[in-house]
Amino acid sequence: MRRLSVLTIVMLFGAMMTPADEIVVSRTDYAEKLHGFWLGQCIANWTGIITEMDKIGGEGDRGKFYTRSDWGTTVQSRRWGGQLGRPKTIDWVRRGPDEIWGADDDTDIEYIYQYLLANSDSTRLTGEQIREGWLAHIYDEKSAPGGENFLWVSNQRAHDLMLEGVVPPTTSDPSNNQHYEMIDAQLTTEIFGLFAPGRPDIGLAIAHMPIRTTARGEAALASEFYVIMHSLAATVDPTAPRKDQVQELAESARSYLPDESTTAKMYDFVLSRYEAGVPWEEARDDVYRRYQVEQKDGYDKTPRNPVASGINFASSMVSLFYGEGDYQETVKIAVLAGWDSDNPAATWGGLLGFLYGKQGIEESFGQEFSDRYHIHRTRTGFPVPDGVDTFPAMAAVGVAIVDRVVENEMNGKVHEDQWVIP
Repeated sequence: MRRLSVLTIVMLFGAMMTPADEIVVSRTDYAEKLHGFWLGQCIANWTGIITEMDKIGGEGDRGKFYTRSDWGTTVQSRRWGGQLGRPKTIDWVRRGPDEIWGADDDTDIEYIYQYLLANSDSTRLTGEQIREGWLAHIYDEKSAPGGENFLWVSNQRAHDLMLEGVVPPTTSDPSNNQHYEMIDAQLTTEIFGLFAPGRPDIGLAIAHMPIRTTARGEAALASEFYVIMHSLAATVDPTAPRKDQVQELAESARSYLPDESTTAKMYDFVLSRYEAGVPWEEARDDVYRRYQVEQKDGYDKTPRNPVASGINFASSMVSLFYGEGDYQETVKIAVLAGWDSDNPAATWGGLLGFLYGKQGIEESFGQEFSDRYHIHRTRTGFPVPDGVDTFPAMAAVGVAIVDRVVENEMNGKVHEDQWVIP
């Protein structure tokens, strides 16, 4: 499989085209889907936190992985279960209309980036804008309430460097940041794809600096894979089965990956296990053996770090393929698959939440969910009452950003309630 340009991907993918080769997208429908993105992320993120870092392979109580039969049972490891207010039972975390979703690192950095773009004259954040935004809205650990600023590995190192005056992308330079191959950028930059509906080339361009705030090499490549999928999500055939939608998105994003990259080889390996018909648990165990134990396909730099980009990307492919586009099944597998489980869960929860939309997510669970989001749980300095924003307001901000991207980056038009994108 050769690497295709993202512009070629757009044309091959079969977007909803008019005779003039234009993508036409309803702004109202898109806002509802952006609501679904934030809601889907929050459900999956908080459900995934229950098992986060609970099973990572190897010896001891964190060694033997969970299986589908463990859903609804008690968390086995003592690492997180029952601590920090975390539930002990592996089950859905729900917040009803009278409750509030808490911010977490899977959603709050994306919130920062959206806020910075909304308050910028440009559609592309500079390294200095990112540094200023991070310093304004992320606590220094020394001054954070309770000493917790909700940053880890590469994000934390990048923030430390920013405090010293270093500006992205130098914050991910391997000579400055030894954590540049960790998962961080994969959970903080997917939203840039949604800011560029149907145009992954633009999505990658506006995500370039945010990704390289914390990632290089394979970690940056995996992040770009997710950005492409989110960008192309606007062009899926709404009448197609959800399984087909997701598989086409994944195949298109795979076409961008260089065949010789570890990220591409991980994708191909997990896909081969899925196509062989083995259970997802067996495919996950094969991922553990091949990459953490045997260090195949060039995965030999950080193979045993459970927050590394690679192992979590491979794990996310397990939940993506075997979930077959079903929101609940995909997130359940991600939650049970192991490693940094809330991150792949949140990524697919957001993507599928966008495809389903707010109404579709609520229909799948048979309930209404809260649309409030407490950004000041983890971050600071935003002009929202009591630090609480709402998904409809956040979606409206996203639509306004897309308005500017369509006009300024795509030479498209905002016509009444539609985007007309060349």
